[in-house]
Amino acid sequence: VSAVELRVVFQDPYSSLNPDLTIGETLIEPLQKSGITKGEALDRAREVMGKVGLNPDWISRFPRNFSGGQRQRIAIARALITRPRLIVLDEPVSALDLSTQAQVLNLLSDLAKAEGVGFLFIAHDLDVVRFLSDRVVVLYKGKIMESGPMEQVIKHPANPYTKGLVAAAPVPNPTLQAERRKKWLELQERKNPVTGVFSMQAPAFSGGCPYFNRCSISTEICSTQNPPLHLVDSVEVACHHA
Repeated sequence: VSAVELRVVFQDPYSSLNPDLTIGETLIEPLQKSGITKGEALDRAREVMGKVGLNPDWISRFPRNFSGGQRQRIAIARALITRPRLIVLDEPVSALDLSTQAQVLNLLSDLAKAEGVGFLFIAHDLDVVRFLSDRVVVLYKGKIMESGPMEQVIKHPANPYTKGLVAAAPVPNPTLQAERRKKWLELQERKNPVTGVFSMQAPAFSGGCPYFNRCSISTEICSTQNPPLHLVDSVEVACHHA
């Protein structure tokens, strides 16, 4: 995948935009570097602004003239303008309020279908992941702990770390939330069966599972052998006891 085919949308929509450039100048920059004339580039810029829900007549305005949600739409337009195959979105809605988050997520969902572009979506919010993703990869300290179809991983997690993430995620139901909170606290209070303590620190040894010190079902093998990914139903899981 070339640099033109791969684009990025960053977390902070303001710091990722040059405050000294108009929106039009920001959008056409990658096109001009690839040899497209300024007139053609501006036409394309107006087109993508319409696709992300912005008025094309705002092309001469500066980032400071827009709200956070609008600035993130501009960042998405900048990523779309080269017609990439893949867009990496690094926590693209975490800096926005909830109502704006929903608008941007709906926009991304529509764009994925209309533009035929793939999204690699990085997030810590499981609800966001569930809304937008077909497949999910759960990482802990840089290691893949679980990977598979989104619904399977979220509804039936196999790795202890994934189970903890799901139990910790809030839900808009007070009774269910209380049950999930209780389950999460129980997971946190369980002692590690090998060390006898629950530790947030990285293991003091190398070669074992990175989640060993926090896991309530770990055994001696977990402290010495890093579990490889293996298939459990339709999900790949890195756990000796999954």
